[in-house]
Amino acid sequence: MKTVIAYLLVTLILLATGFMGLQTFGLPNEISGIELALKCAMVSALGGILYCLRAVYLNKCVRNQWSSEWEVWYYIRPITSTICGLVAFLFLKAGLVVLDATQNGSSGDFGYLAFSFFAGLNVDKFMEKVENIGKSLFGIEKSRSSKKNTTENKDE
Repeated sequence: MKTVIAYLLVTLILLATGFMGLQTFGLPNEISGIELALKCAMVSALGGILYCLRAVYLNKCVRNQWSSEWEVWYYIRPITSTICGLVAFLFLKAGLVVLDATQNGSSGDFGYLAFSFFAGLNVDKFMEKVENIGKSLFGIEKSRSSKKNTTENKDE
């Protein structure tokens, strides 16, 4: 458990350092076009780390049911959250998802960042949404794991 906490905290520190560096120095002109995508990935990783830290707290301190079998999940979850943040950025940029908030001139990229944070925080629900979009736009069937989760949820 201590290794998981250390991993999450080091990842959080590296993420914060990277974000501050990006804000302070920016990116070289050649790749400055990916800055928003990079920020979305970083913010979604933050959401994933927050989710993991909360899970450590709940499973160890509140429920007293820490299991080392789940440690791999704690290492992989921030990575999947980061990927979801990039996908969220792509879906927003492509217009496949539209934010229904009132836009004002000073909001800038906060809608992208907020959506990416939620994508990283709740990977499961985000993946369901992505699969629903895939089905409605392209006729792509849901994955077996989503179908299984849907069936299990109906039984409850």
